[in-house]
Amino acid sequence: MTRQLFVTTALPYANGNFHIGHIMEYIQADIWVRYQRMMGNTVDFCGADDTHGAPIMIAAEKAGITPQQFVANIAAGRKQYLDGFHISFDNWHSTDAPENHELAQAIYRGLRDNEDGSLIETRTIEQFFDPEKNMFLPDRYIKGECPKCHAQDQYGDNCEVCGAVYAPTDLIKPFSALSGATPILKNSEHFFFKLSDPRCVAFLEHWTQDGKLQPEVANKIKEWFSVRTNPDGTTSEGLGDWDISRDAPYFGIEIPDAPGKYFYVWLDAPIGYLASLKNLCSQRDVDYEAYMANPALEQYHFIGKDIVTFHTLFWPATLHFSGRKTPNNVFVHGFLTVNNGEKMSKSRGTGLDPLKYLKLGMNPEWLRYYLAAKLSARNEDIDFNADDFMARVNSDLIGKFVNIASRAAGFLTKRFDGKLGAVSEDGAALLHQLRTEHTPIAQLYEAREYAKALKETMLLADRVNAYVDANKPWDLAKKPDQDARLQDVCTVCIKAFRILTCYLKPVLPAMAAEVEKFLNIAPLSFANITEPLPTGHTIGNYQHLMQRVDVKQLDALFEPPVQVEQAQAATEKVASKKAAAPATPVDPTAPGGEAIAPTIGIDDFAKIDLRIAKILACQAVTGSTKLLQLTLDVGELDEAGQPKTRNVFSGIASMYQPEQLVGKLTVLVANLAPRKMKFGLSEGMVLAASHADDNTDPGIYVLEPFAGAKPGMRIH
Repeated sequence: MTRQLFVTTALPYANGNFHIGHIMEYIQADIWVRYQRMMGNTVDFCGADDTHGAPIMIAAEKAGITPQQFVANIAAGRKQYLDGFHISFDNWHSTDAPENHELAQAIYRGLRDNEDGSLIETRTIEQFFDPEKNMFLPDRYIKGECPKCHAQDQYGDNCEVCGAVYAPTDLIKPFSALSGATPILKNSEHFFFKLSDPRCVAFLEHWTQDGKLQPEVANKIKEWFSVRTNPDGTTSEGLGDWDISRDAPYFGIEIPDAPGKYFYVWLDAPIGYLASLKNLCSQRDVDYEAYMANPALEQYHFIGKDIVTFHTLFWPATLHFSGRKTPNNVFVHGFLTVNNGEKMSKSRGTGLDPLKYLKLGMNPEWLRYYLAAKLSARNEDIDFNADDFMARVNSDLIGKFVNIASRAAGFLTKRFDGKLGAVSEDGAALLHQLRTEHTPIAQLYEAREYAKALKETMLLADRVNAYVDANKPWDLAKKPDQDARLQDVCTVCIKAFRILTCYLKPVLPAMAAEVEKFLNIAPLSFANITEPLPTGHTIGNYQHLMQRVDVKQLDALFEPPVQVEQAQAATEKVASKKAAAPATPVDPTAPGGEAIAPTIGIDDFAKIDLRIAKILACQAVTGSTKLLQLTLDVGELDEAGQPKTRNVFSGIASMYQPEQLVGKLTVLVANLAPRKMKFGLSEGMVLAASHADDNTDPGIYVLEPFAGAKPGMRIH
């Protein structure tokens, strides 16, 4: 019976390009979708950009454009990634689309007006407010000293040093990550979804434990329904209510009947799945409500383990209590690390940039195969190891799979006009073995056990290669009386290659299309693979299907960014000069006590990236009489779209008290290689002026730009 499936992946935040974690998830989902289509099932595969929230609003403001234009610019760059890695979304939409505004407000009304009692309530809460930006601050936009371990520059909800969890109001010396101002406490009315309501608890206790989640995920969630100890030693009991509102200014969807209030981005983001589907239905002139009302419709979500809470508690409860269908399954995957568990980092040259991968001419199906060969149905991290990647792709795809066709096709086209011959008993037995594996392999794809499915397929390829080695068609071709046997052996190879291609097609769709063209056959599916090619079927001329991975490509893929290399080289050069040369002699006739340095060209100057930076916080460094520790805003955002600060140690303590510098603008060498010091990592250099002769002027003067300059502006 044909199934109707609605499949989604987590929505990427529209503040930057896709990273390799996105691509891994999309490939995992795409393989499953392609398998389902090969089984004859109908699948609607939908995605969208997650566009709302304070980070987008702030990033757009810094760029001098509207939030809508900002996310449109991001969306314009999505296609090259999706097409590049053969990811087959039926629709890609936006959470700022009209469909999402309509659905989010309707779902909210359903929760508010629930016939068994409203699940929405309002409460007055005390919240930090930035008096300079004139806005309430989300937790991640407040920084300060950890109240537990006293680590500096920690976020307003948890400490990254000791792991403590706390309220923003617990921070010592809090400051706004946006302006550096000291925030004030103000009251505001917020809207809460009552997840602690007994109706929600009873529903979720059943929904999360009835097979919709992987066992390890379900077991973890079970802990959230009981008393538990938090990292800070306090205890929490059961499910907590969910704050679903934010105050203006905010880029998002307005809450009905609540002027100046907007839905928190995590309320409307998953509704974007439905909005994308509704948009697809409108494109096809399909009734969305009737589509969703179909009792046979199956709904599946592929997500990362970092967003389990939203998708296994808030999302199903939101759907259920607004009168909507809940997901059949939420499939959770782990993270992707690189080279034996190292965290991805572009600055250290350990990032795997998917667009760089494509621009280097690396075959996208190498990556699809390699990731699939490591993916299972469990919520486990997987590792990209460059050496393993090259060995596995070259061995499996070239040495085992493609090799079968390349060793047989030429003999058929040159000696037999491309026609397949009759198959003798030994060849027929081999082909029967391959065909009988189609059900077990299909079941592994259904269960998302891709690594096992590919392992079984490669074991079958080993059997075929053993058959080739045993019959040696290259030797048969030298014997005129062995033409019939040569055609027989090569026919077995081509028929076996067709079966193996079918088993690999969900992972290698582009190659499968080339094989179908080469073999002159209809699109392969798990339904037609048991139907043999007839004797006399004519194949086309064989063209090489895949190149081997070149180690030079891998080396180039993991090269650190050029600016990091240049900065590192410059740092090493300066350090070596200082070590080898005596101190510069003072020249009392020269400006500042020292001669002007040799002339450089504009290209030399352009290598130094000077940026305006705002000093958000400053403190003395314990154990040093010379250094101050500066927390700088250089206009950067991290991968999650949150404001990113830099930590810089500067030898200016003799001249300044920390409080003198907070809130000031200065100039930062932004592309100087980070330097590991015993006090921590220094991520750049603040510019300061001094005289060569301390006796003439012992001062150190930090550069301060004119008012009007903004953090992140480049100095030209």
